[in-house]
Amino acid sequence: MKSRPLKLQEEMERIILKCDVCYIGMIDQQNEPYVLPFNFGYQDNTIYLHSAREGKKIDILKNNNKVCVAFSTDHALKWVNEEVACSWGMKYRSVLAFGKVVFIDDHDERIEALNVIMSNYSDQNFDYSKPAVLDVQPYKVVIEKMEGRAYGY
Repeated sequence: MKSRPLKLQEEMERIILKCDVCYIGMIDQQNEPYVLPFNFGYQDNTIYLHSAREGKKIDILKNNNKVCVAFSTDHALKWVNEEVACSWGMKYRSVLAFGKVVFIDDHDERIEALNVIMSNYSDQNFDYSKPAVLDVQPYKVVIEKMEGRAYGY
């Protein structure tokens, strides 16, 4: 069975919203790939992320803001013949999103971004102290291109 490409944006968004973690691929200053897991939020074709205000990933993203964001869910082993290793495979649904990181500096926009992220994990409303908001660096990836695949579904 071959994987099938996903064509509908709504189908790819359902996959994104099922995920707890995404993986951000970026290129460092030595032109080497660098991939990290992130908690995230998704709203209106935009992925919201946050991290410390300083560090390796911030340096990389300030130097080259192009990223690829990977989402994968619904993993399950399958096989045609349990005794034949080459007949085993992993069912999955996945999405790759491509875009550019934009750092969020406005205080109110930072709170909005943090709320989008938190809404991926809780229905609770949160209040943020000013020092807490200033202590993190929210950013967003406006999706320029998205592609998805499913195997076994």
